[in-house]
Parts: sequence; C-alpha cells; structure tokens
Amino acid sequence: MRWVLYPFIALLGLIAIGAAILALAVAFAWPTLPSLESLTDYHPKIPLRVYTADGELIGEYGEERRAFIRIQEVPEVLKHAILAAEDDRFYQHSGVDFLGILRAAGANLATGGKRQGASTITMQVARNFFLTREKTISRKLYEILLAFKIEQNLTKDQILEVYINQIFLGRRAYGFAVASHTYFGKSIRDLSIPEAAMLAGLPKAPSAYNPVVNPKRAAQRQQYVLRRMTELGFITEDEQRKAAETPLKVASSSADFGGSADYVAEMARQIAYEQYKEETYTRGIKVITTILKTEQEAAHRALRRGIMDYDRRHGYRGAESYADPARLNTQQAESMDEILAEIPDYDDMLAAIVTQAGGGAVTVYRYGESIRLTGDSLRFAAPMLNDKAPPNKRIRVGAIVRINHLDNRWEITQLPEVEGALVAADPRTGAIRALAGGFDFNRNKFNHATQAWRQPGSSFKPFIYSAAFEKGYGPNSIVDDAPLSFPAGETGSQAWEPKNYDGKYDGPMSLRSALARSKNMVSIRLLKSIGPRYAQDYITKFGFDAERHPAYLTMALGAGSVTPWQMLRGYSVFANGGYRIEPYLVKEIRDEAGNVLARVDPPVAGETAERAIDERNAYLMDSVMKDVVRRGTATKALVLKRGDLAGKTGTTNEYVDAWFCGYQPTVAAVAWIGFDQPRKLGSGETGGAAALPMWINYMRKALEGVPETYPTPPGGLIRIQPAGGGSDEMIYQENLPAAPPEAPPEPTSAPSEEAPVNKPVSPG
Repeated sequence: MRWVLYPFIALLGLIAIGAAILALAVAFAWPTLPSLESLTDYHPKIPLRVYTADGELIGEYGEERRAFIRIQEVPEVLKHAILAAEDDRFYQHSGVDFLGILRAAGANLATGGKRQGASTITMQVARNFFLTREKTISRKLYEILLAFKIEQNLTKDQILEVYINQIFLGRRAYGFAVASHTYFGKSIRDLSIPEAAMLAGLPKAPSAYNPVVNPKRAAQRQQYVLRRMTELGFITEDEQRKAAETPLKVASSSADFGGSADYVAEMARQIAYEQYKEETYTRGIKVITTILKTEQEAAHRALRRGIMDYDRRHGYRGAESYADPARLNTQQAESMDEILAEIPDYDDMLAAIVTQAGGGAVTVYRYGESIRLTGDSLRFAAPMLNDKAPPNKRIRVGAIVRINHLDNRWEITQLPEVEGALVAADPRTGAIRALAGGFDFNRNKFNHATQAWRQPGSSFKPFIYSAAFEKGYGPNSIVDDAPLSFPAGETGSQAWEPKNYDGKYDGPMSLRSALARSKNMVSIRLLKSIGPRYAQDYITKFGFDAERHPAYLTMALGAGSVTPWQMLRGYSVFANGGYRIEPYLVKEIRDEAGNVLARVDPPVAGETAERAIDERNAYLMDSVMKDVVRRGTATKALVLKRGDLAGKTGTTNEYVDAWFCGYQPTVAAVAWIGFDQPRKLGSGETGGAAALPMWINYMRKALEGVPETYPTPPGGLIRIQPAGGGSDEMIYQENLPAAPPEAPPEPTSAPSEEAPVNKPVSPG
C-alpha cells in the first residue's frame, strides 16, 4: 500500500503546489491586466470611403478595411457558421471552454500530435486586442485571464459583435461585413449558406483558406464548416448537400470597389487628406462625390472601347513577354499558376500562357483551364502566328498573351499603348457627372482628365471665334479661306506656312461654315484681325491660363496647352448661356455617424454664378457649334438623333492629339485620346474619328430620357437676311451695318446696286 499511497500523496502535493503557484500567478497577474476600455467603448479604425452621388461605394482607403455592423444586423446563418467553425459552446462557457480543451487534447493524441486549437471566441478577442501571437505559457495565461475578465464586463452578444467586426479575414479585410464585399461583392445581409460557411472558415488561417489564392483548401474548410453546422442542427442535411454542391462566384480582384471610378476615388481621397491628414484613414470619413453610377460606368466603357477600337485599327504588336522555359511545366499546374500570379490582370484583359500554337489554332492556359482558340478568336493576332513574324513577338509556346471574353467566345487581344480621358459635368453648376482619367488606373495612375497638358488643336477655335464676335464679327461675316504664310516674328518661332487639314481652300466663306468645316486659314485670319493679345486676354474669361497660350497667330489653331478639365470648364460657358462655373467633384464630407463636416454650395449659372461672356455671344456660338454637328466635322453625332447637340472636333498638327468637346444644355463632356509621350496617332486619326465616338457612347447614356432643349434668343440680337439668299442670321444689334446714304436717282439705263447687309464690320 505504501508504494501506491506515497506516489499518490506526492502527486497530490505537486498538484497543490501547482495550484498554489497558479493562484499566486493569477493574484499577481490580475491587477496588471489591461483596461477593457477599448472593448467596452469599441471604436474600430474605420477607413475613408468614397461614394457616388447615388450611394455606390467606389473607393476605400486605410491600412485596414473595416465596416462596423451591429450584432442585431448580422444574419443568423452567419452567426451559426461562425459558432460551428470556431466555438459551438460560446453561449455556454464562461470564456474558457474546458470541455473543448479536453476534446482538443484527445483529438491531438488520436492524430499523433496534430495540433487542434481550443481557443474560444472570447480568447481570440483577448488575443487580437491585447496580446501578441507568441506561443508561451505566460502569454496563454494572460489570454485565459483576459477572457474571464472580458466575460465579466461584456455580454455574450457584445463579445460576438466585437469579434465579427475585428477579426482579420485576409485581403486587408477586417470583419465579416467587409469580407462579404471583398470575397463576394455583396452585403453581409445577403449571404447564402455556402458563402457564410466559406467566410466562417477564414479566421483559422486567412491566407491558407483564402478562396481567391487557395480555392481548393478553402472549399475543404467550407465543407468542414457545413458538416459542423449540420451536426449542431443549424442546417438540415438537405441544406448541407445543396450548399456543398453550389459553386461560389468569388471576386478575383482586390479592387472590388467601383473599378470604373478609380480615378474619381483617388481625387476624392486627395481632397479629404488635404483637410484631415492622417485622420482621413481612421475616423470613418465618408466622401460623397457628384458622379452618377450609371454615367460613370458609361464613361468608363466609352473610353475603353474608344481606346481599344483605335488600338485594333493599328494592328497586333505581338506577345507581351515569354515565360522562362525552366519554369514552364505544362504537366504541373502550380508552376504555371506561379508564372501567371506575377502578371497582373487589367479588368477583363486577362493574362494567359500559350501551351500550343500551330495548325490554325492556339491553346492557352489560365489558372487550371486550357482554352483552345481558332478562327475569329485569332483574327486580330493572326499576323504574329506566321513563321515569318519577328521571333521576339511571335505567338509560340511560352508566350504571354492577353485574352478576353467577348460575344460568347475567347479571343486574343492586347494592352493598348495609347491613353485617353473623358470627363463630363452639369454646365449649370459644374458638378462632375463622370470622369475617366485613363484606360486602367491600376496600370497608369496618371489622371489624364486633370493632369495631361496637351495642345487642344481645332477644339480651341470656338474661343477665338467668341473673341471675334466681341470685336464686331458675326456668324455671317465673310473671311477668305486662302493659303497663308508668315515670317518667324508672327509665330513666335520659325517661319510658318499653315495648311487646312484636308489640304483644300474654298475662298471667301461665312464664319459659320468655316467653323463647321474647321478651316484653319479662316481662324488664322480672324485672330490676326482681332489681335493675338486681345484674344489671349479674352480666353481667361473661360478659365484658361494666358501664359500657356502665347500671343502668336498659332493660338488660332490651338497651339497652347490645356487639360480636358479646363476644356470642360470652357465649353460649359457656351452651354449655360455665358456663365463662369468651376467644375467640382466632392459634394459633401460626412463623419462616421453621418454628420456633415463640409458641403459644397456651388455658384449656379443664371443665379449666383459670375457672367463670363455676353449672353448674345454664348447664344451665337451655340448656334454656330450646332452646325459642326449638323453638317460639319462632327456629323457622326447625328446618330444620337438630337438637334440640341453642339461642339467642336480637335486635331493637332501631325495627328498627335484628338479631341471632341461638346454639350447639350444639361451636360457638357470632353473626350481626348493621345500617347503619354506625344507622337503621331496615325493618318486619319482626327478628333471626329478617334475622340468623337467616345463622346457619343457616353452621351447616349447621359441623355437617355432627356428631352431636347434649346436656348431662348436673348435681347439685343437682330435677325438679318444675308445678301445672295441663304438662312437668316443673327448679329449684335449694335453691329447692324448702317444704311447707305440716299443717292440721286440713277439713270434708267444703269441698274441700281443694293448695299449688301452681310458685309463684315471692320474690327476696331
């Protein structure tokens, strides 16, 4: 008996000593536990969020992507999935689940030491808020003690609420509300059973069970959660089976927040940061922009389509690059996936590796899928399938190419080299309705709508014409379209012999016809007549910088520098009846609680805005620019079947920049296309061919359901009949030519000659 009793007594003694040591440790450790103020008054770091005017989230900025949600708003299916995956006895234990510890220990012994954790949700909250992840006995003791303290100070629902909002779930997503948007692009309230199970499986190891990076392991974890939900009675076996068989549509990119508005979101971020500095990214600020979701998407699509159409007109340039042969193993998908993971996708332009090429077919690999391309799918890339194609561009095994899905089939495409911009606003207030600053923000963050200083070409002519109208000219004034040449002194550089873009000269013509047909010789003569310095000063009324438009005759052809944003502001003056407005993007800024921190109250045309030009001038220019659409260089816009469109094409020397700037009274828009490093777009790539289609495709959506609108003729205009017939014209009342003095009766043999009423008034 002694040999049995003595060891038993010794064991009890060791247990007693251990318990005393533990009690002593607890006694010393308990007072040193941190305050729970960060939990009892929980305020997570909420990032900056940017929204459209109609409430669509388009951008989020902060080290941690978070969205706070009350426990009452969390759907039951997600609560059940979390409890099944992490802590099914959460509502029974007091912070530490001793039964769970025994169960985990038994499972670990049964599996030969494979680690199965026993941390409760409360313990995880303690660890995430107050402790490191080091694996030491002292840290574990603190975790257990903190769990007890948390349970004493918070209700179970409060603890679960903190957990649901705080836990890291991969891809910079903190909390299930953000993770729902990140992985599935939907509100947490709309999660299905399989989606909830997938998210609930992430806390154990967000990187290992990430459905984007490791879809197979994520699926295995999801199946485990579904089984546990069934065992616990949260779902039926039939629901488990259906959920297990349901394929999940997981977002493949981390940029899930309004990719079509990335340039807008970045502009809004900069505006917020200027005001609130680093607090911008932690205090839950909401920036409400002026853009409209449907119009922004239309502008984004219109710009991309315009750029891609231009790119296709100029042919396929060949393979993007080639995979290292040493890494190219078609028998092992993982090695191929590693290569693709290093090449970013851009929207719907996906990277793929050529695994077979020849015989009129190409097979490409894309993350576990082999796609065979033939016929029309290869039409664009056909020149680089030929054996005579340059070796460094030819499509062969190992080539990295771009594919996209179009019209129910895959095809080879390419990333364009050219760039563009499209920006639109309400001309009455300046509120930006849509802004696309480039082909793809993730590829090129330079905002061409606001930062690209380019020559406007002929799209600048309306401002010269407007200046001339203030000097006595009118739409009916006749100016000669004949060749010109100038010495260096009049151009600011070298001798100049300008030409019309079509190489044709049509002699004397009205200013209305000259602008519609974009006659360079007429614009130059007009500027020479009114004086370049006068015009340089006059254009500042529209918001242009005088120093960027030297007072030389080349200004008549748009040789200065502008941005698309400036052109939008300038054309808005014509659209709104002559008022100066300032385009603006941010409507208001709110705090996390929805309180308004700042709000824009813009000047409104016809009410509070400053007048820039005479309303008669704006009316006449509007009338003349309508003819650009009706019978001039922008007749493609007639496809919109409207009579209230006005604008001007622009093509610079050597086809380097192409523009279309135009408007309808409720919306003004500017489209531009060109290379970042200026070079020739190609013969025939005019504003009407390259830029106008983008404008049309945007306006088609922007003007949907908008009735035709026409300005009312202002007072002070006189309608006259041009000599020789033709349509009536209007001119300033004070510019009406004086009637000729009465003369004695002419002899009956000589016919009388009537003075023409359309004689241009001499400037000055």
